[in-house]
Amino acid sequence: MIRIVLAEDQGLVLGALSALLSLESDLEVVGQAADGQAALDLCLSLTPDVLVTDIEMPRLSGLDVAERLRAAGSPVRVIIVTTFGRAGYLRRALEVGARGYLLKDAPAEELAGAIRRVQAGGRSIAPELAEGAWDAQSPLTERERQVLQAAEDGAGTGAIASKLGLSEGTVRNYLSEAISKLEARGRVEAARKARELGWL
Repeated sequence: MIRIVLAEDQGLVLGALSALLSLESDLEVVGQAADGQAALDLCLSLTPDVLVTDIEMPRLSGLDVAERLRAAGSPVRVIIVTTFGRAGYLRRALEVGARGYLLKDAPAEELAGAIRRVQAGGRSIAPELAEGAWDAQSPLTERERQVLQAAEDGAGTGAIASKLGLSEGTVRNYLSEAISKLEARGRVEAARKARELGWL
């Protein structure tokens, strides 16, 4: 049996995924989480074979969970199932160790097949996204991404500096660089553009 934890913040979707996967004789859903932190906790305590997770969730995103599992040396393999069909998100998912990336409108049997492939050591990427992933390189440095992400949440320069352990001048420089690279009119527009492209 392939043991699975499901993470999805929409209750109906979570229930439907669980019901569909339970129809497969070789798949067993051993845990369900409605937010990223709960998903991480379940993976660390239950050590399932595969985590199937959405990207956008409360507390931690699916990408954050994948990154933390990898940092902890966890053997859990991660499959992202999302509505975000953007190559930037796929690129980030691969960078944090995800082994699969599928869109929510894919047929149910495709998810079951992806779980089996990933469990066997392979990858499963939505074919319509795979080709563009390598052209979707973010121009932002990791620090610029962090500063822009904090700015997106409405934090001022001082709060961002305090949160990231930087001087206010350094934060302004990072914001200026990010705004310039994204050809935006300000920090809010830069954050919006980066989010739409899957770089935040």
